Amino acid sequence: MRTFAALTLGALLPLSSPAQLSNIRGFPASAQPAERRLEQQAQSAASAAHIRAYWENMASEPHQAGSPRSRSVALYIAGLLREWGLDASVERFEALMPYPTVRQVEMIAPRRFTAALREPPVAEDPNSSDPHQLPTFNAYAASGDVTGEVVYANFGLPADYDWLDKHGISVKGKIVLTRYGKSWRGIKPKVAAEHGAIACLIYSDPHEDGYFEDDTYPKGPMRPDDGVQRGSVLDMPLYPGDPLSPGWASEKGARKLDRSEAKSLMTIPVLPLSYADAAPILEELTGPVVPRDWRGALAITYHAGPGASVVHIKTDYDWTTKPLFDVIATIPGSEEPDRWVLAGNHHDAWVNGADDPVSGSAALLETARSLAALKKQGWQPRRTIKICFWDGEEFGLLGSTEWAEKHQSELREKAVAYLNSDSTAKGWIHISGSHTLESFAAEVASSIQQPGTNQTLLEAAVHHPPSADTDDEPAAGKGEKPFSIGALGAGSDYVAFLDFLGIASMNEGFGGQTKSGIYHSVYDSIYWYEHFSDGTFADGEALSRFTATALLRLANAPVLPFEFTRFATTVEGYVSEIDKEAQQNNVRVNLSPLQHELDTLKENGTRFNNELEAALSKDTLDATRLAKLNDTLLRTERVLTRSEGLPNRSWYKHQIYAPGFYTGYGVKTIPGVREAVDSRNAPLARREVQVVDECLSELNRLVSAAVQQVQ
Repeated sequence: MRTFAALTLGALLPLSSPAQLSNIRGFPASAQPAERRLEQQAQSAASAAHIRAYWENMASEPHQAGSPRSRSVALYIAGLLREWGLDASVERFEALMPYPTVRQVEMIAPRRFTAALREPPVAEDPNSSDPHQLPTFNAYAASGDVTGEVVYANFGLPADYDWLDKHGISVKGKIVLTRYGKSWRGIKPKVAAEHGAIACLIYSDPHEDGYFEDDTYPKGPMRPDDGVQRGSVLDMPLYPGDPLSPGWASEKGARKLDRSEAKSLMTIPVLPLSYADAAPILEELTGPVVPRDWRGALAITYHAGPGASVVHIKTDYDWTTKPLFDVIATIPGSEEPDRWVLAGNHHDAWVNGADDPVSGSAALLETARSLAALKKQGWQPRRTIKICFWDGEEFGLLGSTEWAEKHQSELREKAVAYLNSDSTAKGWIHISGSHTLESFAAEVASSIQQPGTNQTLLEAAVHHPPSADTDDEPAAGKGEKPFSIGALGAGSDYVAFLDFLGIASMNEGFGGQTKSGIYHSVYDSIYWYEHFSDGTFADGEALSRFTATALLRLANAPVLPFEFTRFATTVEGYVSEIDKEAQQNNVRVNLSPLQHELDTLKENGTRFNNELEAALSKDTLDATRLAKLNDTLLRTERVLTRSEGLPNRSWYKHQIYAPGFYTGYGVKTIPGVREAVDSRNAPLARREVQVVDECLSELNRLVSAAVQQVQ
């Protein structure tokens, strides 16, 4: 759905030197040599040449969800998995997936201009003229035929409307024009509609991903003047997946909401524009000149409007249900077959998707082949491994959500962890996820070599030079601060597993040396990726090795590798942030109960670490004790959820992580409390503190039980 350049991630800092990471968490000393040999075999099997072959096949043609080509890609993946000796099944779902039938944007005053609404082929790039490309559109926008004056609303965030209000500018009955950036695209029309707008246009300003950053395609990696970002505007902060089946699987014959009942559908027409199509409209706007930070990189004076520019928009869609094809490969466990370790990446794209998602799905295919090679040699994991290739992610996490909703009871009972990847690029590994997996992520990253260096992935991620596509700075010293991963918001297929089911999750990929302006365009192609991203697939190979190693450790560890002191410290930081926000917003809320539980959790977590280390060093845990201990550890992420969900969005169950109601992709940690404080709703904030306090208390109970079980 998006590139790692777009992610907001926690800084990667050293946990300790590789020499100090000689122990593998969850394994007794006697079992570690065999585990390391197994991991080395899997890592050695990974091949950039194989990844390139899968990638070229999948990215050779457009394969949007709901199309015959998407089905062909799914069958290609399933065929490879079976050829390698894995048990692979294709699970079919269906979902409302509207394709556009009418798209018109024309300025009718003060002069006439008709937007092209298309991306022209580039001579150097054969894929840019491939047939069967989806036209430029925003999925799940409303059908409509409207005419109105235009107001420019910057990034379309709630704070931008505050500025408009202060200057007496209303968008009621107007068409809002916003630029991509700062929030997920679906937030922009959502906020516009809340303020009374009749339609929303979203354009790509060259300041964000065009010539302001670098040369434009095909000379450089950035978006050309006719480039357009497709994308969904489903209101996913309410719920992802099929809009007509929130909370249950959308299969043939299953009950469906009427379209009028689907709360996640956008209520106004929305279309994306290139900056070539947006510039004439912006040029004619009158009204006050906008603030400096509202101005893009077009050679115009940016005015807010309204006035002068009057635009007519007409949209319509087929509003049909289309099929989804998820591919699931299973390697059965030998000792704990009813405990599942999962990894996934989506296979559908808006067009060819050489970067998003094929770069990541090809790397995951190579992980599957590496593990299949071990299986052929007689290896079987302790726990069951499932490797998943999702359909319909781009429309709104459809395939993964429907699969998780179908299997929700089984997953709540059996799933140990879910590892996700999406597109991957060139640079350093970036990781976000459940903080109970923070130490685990560091250990895995410290066991794999950074391509082209004598460093590990962990060392390279910590000590890299300033990033090409972020403002990251290298760490000041080595070993000075603990490793940390970012918190997960939304934007890829981990959402149903973490937020709906409470399964500990991670999202990983490479980035930092790739600039990109071709996101969700026809130029996300084989030519672009070979020339401007990980064209040698060395970093894709490293991602495959990381995922294989992580799966092996999660599947084989006698004791599940969750850790709680870092989780407590991280959440303590979130509480401190909310406390400062509460003081700034003059919201009276007592956060001390949360701090008390976190202090206790740090103590319990330290005791658990010490007792576990002692037990593993003596190898004193028999099968019965291991089973009870792992059952306890499995539930630690689950108790951070509540069946009633978050305020005003019951689908989201997790009380520590969620996408923000008005950020979409961006995470809101301790979301119930934080968003109540943001909205200055003190009674709701106090109620949500009680909910989180109960979750942390239950987590403390489980960690205390784990201490007793490991002694």
